[in-house]
Amino acid sequence: MRLSTKSRYGTRMLIDIAENYHSGPVSVAEIASRTGISEKYMEKLIRRLKKAGLVLSKRGPKGGHVLAKPAASITVGDIVRALEEWVVLKGCSLSRDTCASCSRLESCPTKDVWEKANQAMFETLDTYTLQSLLKSLP
Repeated sequence: MRLSTKSRYGTRMLIDIAENYHSGPVSVAEIASRTGISEKYMEKLIRRLKKAGLVLSKRGPKGGHVLAKPAASITVGDIVRALEEWVVLKGCSLSRDTCASCSRLESCPTKDVWEKANQAMFETLDTYTLQSLLKSLP
């Protein structure tokens, strides 16, 4: 299983927003300067995070982004679900369509293994909240 930069950068971006919430909405330019993530890439991620209900945006001169809910209520699993198109631990499936159209789907001897591993991964990701990650910062 390999998570894309979307999940890693999205998590880093939300940690930055949570860490700097006291200053009000945080602009993409501010986040970019602190995290080293390009503004263009962040704008793409912000759209998905907004759609998933994890971020709210405010336009205007004092605009920017804030968390849509408390940092203690947003898990790393939430972020991964919002940003990855298809997260699954199956070496044979590159997309949802590939797996669904597989002729061995019903008789696949390893299907349960991959599904349980995927479930275990999300159970782990869901134990980490943005708040818990903030507490671990130096």
